[in-house]
Amino acid sequence: MSRPRIAITCGEPAGIGPEIALRAVIEVGDADCLLIGDASQIKALASLIAPSRNLRVIQSATELAAHQNSICVIDVPLATPPIPGQLDARNGHAVLKMLDLAIDAAVAGEIDAVVTAPIQKRTINDAGHEFSGHTEYLAERTGANHVVMMLAGDTDDGLLRVALATTHLPLARIPAAINTEALIKTLDVVHHDLITRFGISEPRILVAGLNPHAGEGGYLGREEIEQIAPAVAHVIAQGWQVSGPYPADTLFQPRYLQQADCVLAMYHDQGLPVLKYATFGHGVNITLGLPIIRTSVDHGTALDLAAAGLGHADHTSMREAVRVACQMARVSK
Repeated sequence: MSRPRIAITCGEPAGIGPEIALRAVIEVGDADCLLIGDASQIKALASLIAPSRNLRVIQSATELAAHQNSICVIDVPLATPPIPGQLDARNGHAVLKMLDLAIDAAVAGEIDAVVTAPIQKRTINDAGHEFSGHTEYLAERTGANHVVMMLAGDTDDGLLRVALATTHLPLARIPAAINTEALIKTLDVVHHDLITRFGISEPRILVAGLNPHAGEGGYLGREEIEQIAPAVAHVIAQGWQVSGPYPADTLFQPRYLQQADCVLAMYHDQGLPVLKYATFGHGVNITLGLPIIRTSVDHGTALDLAAAGLGHADHTSMREAVRVACQMARVSK
């Protein structure tokens, strides 16, 4: 595959999504990129960011190859012109439609990967749509049985990947969600996608414990003994290179991470603060377990930066999300 076909949704129109998506497309030279968003907004941004580039509104991703020197856009008109930094529920339907068009094109094989700019869940919910997040919506729309959130980024000590056993749950609900069956499913997804999406023939996965000191033999909690260790033993019996559970406070050290392709953390704020401290602004959010490739940025809509005006947002994470999507597409072919 010489030029992967990448669809990029522009996300919340009042945030930085449209700007960083456009800037990423301008800098990507080895892929056919398709922006999905309001064409008039993108055209206005392009006139300021890249006035010499031709912008072409197309009807389908199948037209991409014929317009490799243009900024290609599928138009999803907004209900009302966006005001930077100010959410408007009237545009919620359009934000969701951008995502639907990208998913449909990926499922149909018209594109090789979907990259999503950040959204504001409130805009979509206030527009009358039940929406809990990109990951959950992608799983439902593609019929995926079990999806896993993974963030990845380059650090001074090499590439760090952190997958999550649970995602957006209140802390009080996390222990009940940590069970052997669910952990085996999660490890299966991570192991499978590290092979098929990243080309790692024998993935090495380190598993964190849930409690301080990984439960300290049961004195600080029994989830490690009763739920996590049996899941690790199950996949080791299949010949996989998985180990743990390890105390999370000492796991994220080079001497451990250099021997691993991925760390499985038990919950959101156990694994992601470490990764975001090391990689924020150039990390990539990846959804594993989908029948399509999906990457995204490691940050939110940054309404304050959008309100401050053009040029305040850093598009590095979006550019990295496109780059990783291209790599995954090439491995997956």
